[in-house]
Amino acid sequence: MAEMKSSFSRHKKSCPFCSDKKCNIDYKDVKFLSRFITERGKMVPSRISATCAKHQRALSKAIKRARILALLPFVSND
Repeated sequence: MAEMKSSFSRHKKSCPFCSDKKCNIDYKDVKFLSRFITERGKMVPSRISATCAKHQRALSKAIKRARILALLPFVSND
């Protein structure tokens, strides 16, 4: 059986927080955090948002804090 190579190549996405040192994750910045939440209110996974594990943990913690303080919704109103 012949080995098949993948017809597409993946390029490594860089973390937006690692590349921009001035960018800060804050639970009070709702407009910024809403970039990492879907329309349904779910958190966007790191493979889609291209964040590293360290910043994904900080991002999820900030989103959860904002939800508890009612700055972000837990679910959408559909």
